Amino acid sequence: MFATFAILVVALVVVGAVFLFGGKDTPGYGPDSSVGLGQSAGSSASKTTQSSTGSDSDVSTTEPDHESSSTSTVDTVPSVNMSVRATAETSPEAFNITTKIFRGTTQIPSFQRQNTIFFGPGKEYTSLEGIVTFRGNNYREGAAYGTAAVERAKLTPVWSANTGSVAKATGTGAWTGSGWTGQPLIVRWPADIRAIMNIKAEKKADPGLTEVIYPCLDGNIHFLDLRDGSRTREPIVSGGGPFKGTGSLHPDGTPLLFVGHGDNSPGKESVRSRLYSLIDQKLLYTFGRSKDPNAYRSFHAYDSSALFDINADTIIEPGENGLLYTIRLNTQFDKEAGTLSISPGQAVKVSYTAPNYSNGPSNTPSTRWWGMEDSAVIWQNYLYVAENGGKFMCFDLNTMELIWVQDVLDDTNSTPIFEESPEDGTCYLYISTSLHITRKGAADPRHGGIPIWKIDAATGEIVWQTPMYDCYTISGVSGGVQATPVLGKEDIAHLVIYAIARTPNVESGILVALDKRTGEEIWSTSFDHYSWSSPVAVYTPQGKAYIVLCDSIGNMFLLEGTTGRVLDSINLGTNIEASPAVFDDMIVVGTRGQKIYGVRIE
Repeated sequence: MFATFAILVVALVVVGAVFLFGGKDTPGYGPDSSVGLGQSAGSSASKTTQSSTGSDSDVSTTEPDHESSSTSTVDTVPSVNMSVRATAETSPEAFNITTKIFRGTTQIPSFQRQNTIFFGPGKEYTSLEGIVTFRGNNYREGAAYGTAAVERAKLTPVWSANTGSVAKATGTGAWTGSGWTGQPLIVRWPADIRAIMNIKAEKKADPGLTEVIYPCLDGNIHFLDLRDGSRTREPIVSGGGPFKGTGSLHPDGTPLLFVGHGDNSPGKESVRSRLYSLIDQKLLYTFGRSKDPNAYRSFHAYDSSALFDINADTIIEPGENGLLYTIRLNTQFDKEAGTLSISPGQAVKVSYTAPNYSNGPSNTPSTRWWGMEDSAVIWQNYLYVAENGGKFMCFDLNTMELIWVQDVLDDTNSTPIFEESPEDGTCYLYISTSLHITRKGAADPRHGGIPIWKIDAATGEIVWQTPMYDCYTISGVSGGVQATPVLGKEDIAHLVIYAIARTPNVESGILVALDKRTGEEIWSTSFDHYSWSSPVAVYTPQGKAYIVLCDSIGNMFLLEGTTGRVLDSINLGTNIEASPAVFDDMIVVGTRGQKIYGVRIE
């Protein structure tokens, strides 16, 4: 009798809910809502949305605090179910780090994202053929697509294309060619997307067209045919300063391109994050204005390569002003009509600070700088990013809370890489740093040491740390690690491979392969000149690994992945700070000598 009665009660509750809510989800407070200061949970506050006029000003219009799209759903089954949390040693309180959350420019005490962010594994980040962001995906695993049928292990230059220069904001000197990180994007567009783009007619008719998209230090975005380096369309002339970092394409094929400036134009506050339509190359939106009122740091730039969450329709971009930006784009893409528009909502941002951070003239132990120059890693709803002041941080993107912090000693520009480890029931991050704060001081201010770490992604705890590598930093040109490492697969699946600059001498460098489990050196190859350029692993169909590495005088090397033995090298004329990307057997990289090169691995 009691069981029958309970079943009747449950049935009545379900029927009542259907009549009350019409079978729909109960309304929330808006897709990226939070309870703001002086605002109750049930209030109908308005929010501002930046217009998509392409202007450099933050034009705003008001709209209700609800959006029509539903909360995102995720079908991905994770291979690792780890619980992300801090320990006593990695809690933000242990480092006296505090954060503030902002909606627009208004500080709010807490936040809960309605359209929840959830990223799948790195291999599922994009449906496109190619390299669509710095190091490929949200795990930043690598910059090669496809395989190469390597027979002779030789590097053969195939083509070159010219770039240019732009004056530095100081008025002295110029940014030339391609710089750090400066990785090209390479994509083979689906036929229906290629058909609606303003690609040249003869290129559009080529079913095998693979397009190189390259934001460069000249402030322009270049579009080239991977096959021969010819122009697929005219460059986008941004009218701003240099693009030092790497762009990002929308991963589901929506023809939307992110790029971020790394410096101003002379006499202009032109540093912005920019979103362009690749249907007609028009500027749709900019964000990250100068002197954001929520930023602690007065300097700002956007070298980080953004990531897009498809389901939440949100772009995620760390800034060198010390703010982490998340913006819902409200994308409208009609493939049949050939139209693309975005109507971004207010940015939801988070800042961080600690007692020893300041806008001082230099980055030192007592005057550390805010700011994020590396590209963030994202696992599910957790973002991992290092920063100029020497901290490695984990944020929950759905609450914008800082979860854990680890001390990585120094100004970190190298992007971390992420590894799932189902056998351990957790995930790992590999990270290293450049040499600025940890220099030895007055006795030898140029000299110091940097280690490499393996970090538990769940807790931020150190799994292993290598001994210090002695490095030099000369006149602001950093030693240590500027490059992002190779996370080995196939026959080097047991290795993580780092390029370390200005070690053991001022001009020299090494490429070192470490055992992922222990941090032990498996092999180390010495070079007469150092590398800021990130090494890239290329694999044959049989799973044999080769490493491509570029250096500070224009050398490109091809190495055997299992041994580090140099198999071939060519010289491309001048400093290669930029990181190459590889599509099948074609390498693309730009130099400071105002050239982009296509090189074949034979």
